Amino acid sequence: MSTLAELLHALECDAALPAAIESGAVLALPLPAARLPHAAHVLARSQAQLAGIVCEQRNGSFALRYPFWLPRGLPWLELVIDVTPGGTVPSISPRLFAADWHEREIEDLFGLIFSNHPFLGNFVLHDEVWPEQAFPMRHDFAATDADGAPSPYQPQQMLQAEGAFLMPVGPVYGGVSEAGQFLLDTLGEEITHCQTRLFYKYRGIEKRAEGMVAADALLLVERMNGTNAFAHALAAAQAIERACDCSVPARAQTLRSFWAELERLRSHAATIAGLCKSTALAVPTSLAYQRVEELLRLSGRHAGHRYLFGLIAAGGLAFDLDDAAARELAAQAQAVARRLADLAEELLFDNSFIDRLEEVGVIDAKVARRYGLVGPVGRAAGHVSDLRREQPYAAYAECTPRVAQAAEGDNLARLRVFLDEAAESARLLSLLATQLPAGAVRGTCATRAGAGLGWTEAPAGASTCFARLDADGRIARLRLMPPAFANWHAYHLAAEHFAFQDFPITLASFGLSMAEQDR
Repeated sequence: MSTLAELLHALECDAALPAAIESGAVLALPLPAARLPHAAHVLARSQAQLAGIVCEQRNGSFALRYPFWLPRGLPWLELVIDVTPGGTVPSISPRLFAADWHEREIEDLFGLIFSNHPFLGNFVLHDEVWPEQAFPMRHDFAATDADGAPSPYQPQQMLQAEGAFLMPVGPVYGGVSEAGQFLLDTLGEEITHCQTRLFYKYRGIEKRAEGMVAADALLLVERMNGTNAFAHALAAAQAIERACDCSVPARAQTLRSFWAELERLRSHAATIAGLCKSTALAVPTSLAYQRVEELLRLSGRHAGHRYLFGLIAAGGLAFDLDDAAARELAAQAQAVARRLADLAEELLFDNSFIDRLEEVGVIDAKVARRYGLVGPVGRAAGHVSDLRREQPYAAYAECTPRVAQAAEGDNLARLRVFLDEAAESARLLSLLATQLPAGAVRGTCATRAGAGLGWTEAPAGASTCFARLDADGRIARLRLMPPAFANWHAYHLAAEHFAFQDFPITLASFGLSMAEQDR
């Protein structure tokens, strides 16, 4: 508590501390806009990590929320400022660079201007598709009434030298990859500059959620990124539950952690398969994808859907899993994890495979902290953050995971972290299966107005959601802050100053979703 008091003092905040801080509490700190950059700087120096920025429209004005999570034992802190119509917002990116993309997104979708931001515009809403004055997240926006004409897009070549050229990769790929483009500047074999251009399929999920009942909104959130559907839906469910002060039964909390670890194990197996594929190892790729398919079949058999769609509900889970089935599923998942570990052991003794990964695609700890990297990508660079430990939810306060980490920050370090986390997920599944409490798996959520913040440690990292409900219990504002949004921000640094042939390997080692950007 003294640490929190000292932090509030450094923030020059007059907020009174509650007598006790509950686990998972969110402490809102209203601030004048002028003090926002100083507050962000203080929080950045105190090991707080920015989850994102929430913009809410209130009639003609706006409110901005900046949620930060703190180390274990401390609450979330949420800086809140009001923005008058036509007013500008002081950018915090110069002091907290992790906010850069969040500010650019809000400028595109709401039309708010962040003063002193170095580069606004042509981000989420591509200029060649969207008119300049179209702000789709505003209440008065109608797609049929958007004025103006799109502007032509011309890729910018950053490297100006004799023999320099710009090589585009994407946005269209074979297989099931989503749309995204990388513009690679080079003088020869080495990538000197990489521009990441995403958001080709902006779907307006947050806009579409407005007016929905909670159950429909959760189905929509699952479809933001189907391969990590459970984690994102769990974050949204927790936000809705906090908004309406809903109590979740203990059995549901334990099963939520159980299903989350099964999804993590399967997601990491898919990332490992992608790394094998990127290095053109046909047999290991096939074997790794077999492990993914085995886990998908386990999910389908026990949850009714291969990607766990429809399992999360506000107040708990849509249906139960009996104790015997949970133990059986955990044992089968353990067997799959052992086969994955056997494959990994062979890969790590293959010198040609190791040579493609070691000291390639390096992200150091300083960059990881500056960009606020999350999940395995951050932990492989020495930036260790895991919401299951730092802000425990579901059953993680009683069943604490061992956090895998590395310091090298290269492709090999990321692979090792994915492997270690997959093994840990299998261990947690066995442990959770033996600790299932008796009781119901769903509580009752009252119909009331309110707002709440929810979070999970998704397979790729921290996934945070803000939900505001109206008096009828319908969604008034839903804000999704997925891990890919944080990690794509720094991807170009891992690709630069390495050879072209390393590019797809580094891309696979990040294990990121393009679909999470197109929300």
